[in-house]
Amino acid sequence: MMRALPLALLLLAPVSLHAQPLLDGAGFAAATQGNTFVFSLDGVPYGAEQYLPGNRVNWSFLDGRCLAGHWWQEAQKICFAYEDRPGENQCWEFWQEGGGLRTRFTGDGAGGAVYSAQIAPEPLYCMGPDAGV
Repeated sequence: MMRALPLALLLLAPVSLHAQPLLDGAGFAAATQGNTFVFSLDGVPYGAEQYLPGNRVNWSFLDGRCLAGHWWQEAQKICFAYEDRPGENQCWEFWQEGGGLRTRFTGDGAGGAVYSAQIAPEPLYCMGPDAGV
């Protein structure tokens, strides 16, 4: 019976899908501030985010349009709000891995996909308001 107890406890323990600890707000700020990261899923880039002082960000789907926002720590998550969706927060888990970041969305319909984020070789490209009009 004593041998079965450690095995039972191990099976009941929460399973972590990543080896590194989750970043808290201070760790996230240290890893991101002053940088722009390109986010990819299965090796395909889908967006980039520039991290500014004061927990401010600029996000782009790599189409030249940028959205201003900000981030904050909420429990073990890093949450974001953007100017185009006031009151709609997006929370993610972040951890460091392989010289970059890995992240997983924690909101409704999350699905558990793990995204990679690497420091961009160039600054974020944002067109001015109403460019081309």
